[in-house]
Amino acid sequence: MSLDWLIGPQLRAFAAAGYEVIGMSAAGPHVANLASMGIAHVDVPAFTRSSNPLQDIRAFGQLVGLLRQVRPDILHTHNPKPGILGRIAGRLLRVPVVINTQHGLYAQPSDRWQRRWPVYAAERVAAAFSHCELVQNPEDVATLVKVLHIPARRVHLLGNGIDLQRFNPAAAPAGTRERLRGEWGIADDEVVCATVGRLVREKGIAEILDAAHLLRARGTRARFVIIGPSEPGKSDAVDEALIERARTDGVVFTGQRTDMVECYSAVDVFVTASWREGFPRAAMEAAAMGLPTVATDIRGNRQVIDQGVTGVLVPVRDPASLALAIGELVESAGLRRSQGVAAVARAAADFDQQRQIDITLAQYRALAR
Repeated sequence: MSLDWLIGPQLRAFAAAGYEVIGMSAAGPHVANLASMGIAHVDVPAFTRSSNPLQDIRAFGQLVGLLRQVRPDILHTHNPKPGILGRIAGRLLRVPVVINTQHGLYAQPSDRWQRRWPVYAAERVAAAFSHCELVQNPEDVATLVKVLHIPARRVHLLGNGIDLQRFNPAAAPAGTRERLRGEWGIADDEVVCATVGRLVREKGIAEILDAAHLLRARGTRARFVIIGPSEPGKSDAVDEALIERARTDGVVFTGQRTDMVECYSAVDVFVTASWREGFPRAAMEAAAMGLPTVATDIRGNRQVIDQGVTGVLVPVRDPASLALAIGELVESAGLRRSQGVAAVARAAADFDQQRQIDITLAQYRALAR
């Protein structure tokens, strides 16, 4: 899914620039989409989200064997587990260029040391095996250089971006807003507040559902839509009792969707209450689609939302503050409109994915030389 949705546009751009591009991950339904883009795929079956150390050892062994077969000139790693194992394997096998994209350190300076030190230690070791660290968030650049003491010459700010031609307010077909709101059972005079993410607590889903409950009790004309898959196997999966209460409150759970441009066009306010983000794509997409955003005040969200201009930042794990900020937007069509216009302008100025593609290709060329 990451190869397809997260970095698919980059892979297509690298292929267009003349590189032979091969994706490596556990196989799944997205492999067919990669093939349709002309991207080859190599299955690494043990690359899963499992936290079992034995599974990680198997993944490392599989990766080493497969890299020996592929013999890449450039190994570019993404996501935590492939990033750690891939950087080490690449240098041990003497791959000429090893690059890692840091989508967001899995721990932040504000976290307890018990969470920070394993993440920081693993990243410090793995970074010693790379030639270049491309970092999406400027706060992580400071952490890598000042806290983990990775040489500044190997750390480059990448930022993050989206396809602005795809995500724009005019992109959805006429009648889409009415069709989807009808599908979701939402009245014309109700204000739709939506979030996009897996149904796990780390994504702040529980706080959003609590905020929905508070607003319903106050009689606010807000309806909440949760777009994303359930993950019952995760330790922090949102419990079924909370989901059932939310359904009673009128919350709509759509499951995973691929028609996100259409979904955004049916929404009035975007909400994200994550506890941790690197540089959130959904928030950038919502901004480009002209939606004001209520978000938690964390790394990543701070880089997307201009406080009071394109949205509102609220404390983490605080349903009452979340409900208050959402309620103010629900009650003011003028505020929604002004922040939405500002969000489109911000997206046009700062969220174009072409910038990240250009930076990455420049690093490929420089390191290859």
